[in-house]
Amino acid sequence: MPETQNLGLPLVEQAQAQKHVTVNESLIRLDGLVQLSLASTDGTVPPSSPADGEVHAIGTGATGAWSGNDGRLAVFANGGWVFVDAAPGWRGWSVAGQTSVQFDGTDWIEGVGSMSANGAGFVHRTAEIDHGVSSGATSMVVGAIPANVIVYGVTGRVLSDIGGAASLELGVSGATNRYGSGIGTATGAWLRGITGSPLAYYSATDLVLTASGGGFDGTGSIRLAVHFAELTLPRA
Repeated sequence: MPETQNLGLPLVEQAQAQKHVTVNESLIRLDGLVQLSLASTDGTVPPSSPADGEVHAIGTGATGAWSGNDGRLAVFANGGWVFVDAAPGWRGWSVAGQTSVQFDGTDWIEGVGSMSANGAGFVHRTAEIDHGVSSGATSMVVGAIPANVIVYGVTGRVLSDIGGAASLELGVSGATNRYGSGIGTATGAWLRGITGSPLAYYSATDLVLTASGGGFDGTGSIRLAVHFAELTLPRA
């Protein structure tokens, strides 16, 4: 059956019977591929109970109903899987990662701004952490900043009242106010900590909340988001 060049949509042939079957098949593929939302980006085992319209980017070594379709997109429709080849440059949304992804011809790369022919990317990401504040003068958010990244800043919002302190600072060991000071402790208080120059961190680094005007009493929580860039390696 003839198909369109880019999306592989089935075309109605001259004098074809049951034209609606072909038209519906094309619409199903369009529904899955336009505004592409990927339930997974490297899975090899088909889910046991997929929903109609669910799309997966298949990884290497696929089994079961996906066997022989490594690297393709699997669209679940009418009780079965329809397989489509993605082209380099296609973009989508990773449901699991909650981030944009782009296909480089081999892999789906998260948060990519630019990318080489062999997958070396200038990638922007945001790591979000909900942190329950511990008691004491400080509260550590362990490993909040990943290794080998360039951090532009940290934002946050207090989810529930943080007790015991009039305000707080946010930073790292040795620079406790790097990402903000005088931050409110009441529910809804927010911060936008931007450094004058992006800072490189070569190992995983804790964020440090420091209490001002009293010590933390172990109540309250804050949501923090670390905004950073990562340089990914080219494939061999």
